[in-house]
Amino acid sequence: MKKDFFISYTGIDQRWAEWIAWQLESSGYTTVLQAWDFHAGGNFVLQMQEALVTSERTIALLSPGYLEKAYTKPEWAAVFAEDPTGEKGLLIPVRIKECELQGLHKAIVYIDLVNLPNDRAKTALLQRIEQTTKHTRLKPEKEPDFPASALHSVKNEPRFPGTLPF
Repeated sequence: MKKDFFISYTGIDQRWAEWIAWQLESSGYTTVLQAWDFHAGGNFVLQMQEALVTSERTIALLSPGYLEKAYTKPEWAAVFAEDPTGEKGLLIPVRIKECELQGLHKAIVYIDLVNLPNDRAKTALLQRIEQTTKHTRLKPEKEPDFPASALHSVKNEPRFPGTLPF
């Protein structure tokens, strides 16, 4: 049976993986998560293969630990090989901790949850997942404020030296 998401993570980020899986499943998606779905006596490599093959998409939890671990690289590479341009949205990176992306990682757009409080992280995650899975835009429902109005709202702050008065 196909699942919506396989969540690829390293052990140190298990709490994040479980939180994300919980949010997704609470919203009606299905997930495969090592901590919840891999059982004692099973073959880890075969279970990883099965999870990758039977999931529509893979969520990669980006953190320093994830980027350093050897076993997460094949998970990322397997999905990348299936969708190198990202057009299908098969790989969904989610940055959960400050980390420096290098090489191919640098070019891939990710969902950024770093330093967001719970409610904003949940909203950002679910909005971006829906955007990716349904290929929709995140256009706001109301017209954005005129950008120049923000300049006039900070009159009490000191001006940068050399700027003209408002």
